[in-house]
Amino acid sequence: MRFFYRPFRATFLKRPNRFLVRCKTNGKILSAFLPNPGRLNELLLPGSTVHLVRENPVGVRKYEYTAVAVEREGHPVMLHTHRNNDVARYLLREKRIPGLEHASIVRSEIQVGRSRFDFLLEEGKRKIILEVKSCTLVGRDVAMFPDAITVRGARHLRELAHLSGSGQRTAVLFIVHWPYANVFMPDYHTDLNFSQTLLQVRERVQIIPIAVHWSRELALLPGVKLLQVPWDHIEQEAKDRGSYLLILELKNHTRIPVGSLGEVFFKKGFYLYAGSAMANLSRRMERHRHLRKKHHWHIDALRAVADFHSILAIRSSTRIECEIASALSRQTDWSVPSFGCSDCTCKTHLFGMRNDPLNSVGFHQLLQYFRMDRYKRR
Repeated sequence: MRFFYRPFRATFLKRPNRFLVRCKTNGKILSAFLPNPGRLNELLLPGSTVHLVRENPVGVRKYEYTAVAVEREGHPVMLHTHRNNDVARYLLREKRIPGLEHASIVRSEIQVGRSRFDFLLEEGKRKIILEVKSCTLVGRDVAMFPDAITVRGARHLRELAHLSGSGQRTAVLFIVHWPYANVFMPDYHTDLNFSQTLLQVRERVQIIPIAVHWSRELALLPGVKLLQVPWDHIEQEAKDRGSYLLILELKNHTRIPVGSLGEVFFKKGFYLYAGSAMANLSRRMERHRHLRKKHHWHIDALRAVADFHSILAIRSSTRIECEIASALSRQTDWSVPSFGCSDCTCKTHLFGMRNDPLNSVGFHQLLQYFRMDRYKRR
């Protein structure tokens, strides 16, 4: 089944804002609308292949082109969130969604209370309210949602649970656009509130995660896979504790005093620091965003002269910051000896890179391992 008319491939260059990408094809640079507000950092990497469509009629919209998919390892991952409901509608009509094979669509976009949900279904004499989510955050065989904080998504879950308490059947369909996914989990690293809410409502709201497969011509291939949800693992790990990766940018070479290390020379570039907090991880991460604070750790001295770039949680019930530091040592360009490791046997917890790590495939593979693939070792 085709959902896009005459897609063509282009090379991704950059993303100036959430809804705009710039790509290159046949020597020409194109600007394209991106109908997806997610972060997509692990997919939209420089040089990746993006599938574009030319909108018709031309001239009605601000941008002539729309980015509808991006390739990962040669397989398209659908990005067009507005078309996600079209996929759901097609699968419902074809009776391909496990648990909803006998349901039919009554209408779309229904208003209930303060929220608008995607579908009202009917199964026999019983109505079902269905919300649909698009999932593009994937590892080797683990998929997670969301890739950015979604206050609206957590509210939807609570309202569906409330409706369920009054006798209304409710469900959430997560469409994972990666055919090799076998496991689905909420992304408790990125959005702890959504993840804990999903845990709380799982007995009242039907959770249906499925994986679909797109051809290189962006045709939806036959076959839908129901994914496993490891609820026990999620309940153990979805708590405000674990490790984090702090990324700072230093614009110029500098030399500064760093506690017991004395005066340390830092060359310009990006710095990655592996830290942890086995309680109140969010508070610790928030502290690193701010400059006005007392200096307690080595990293505070560097933070005082470097620009904040980003900070990424890796929530875990065990302390794994040393394992993360070891992995960083194999991905980065240099390190700062003895930095941030006075309470362990590591050589350092601070590493440098010449270029932005968020544009590095290797860095995203490292992050994917600790956030997703490491689950399989537990």
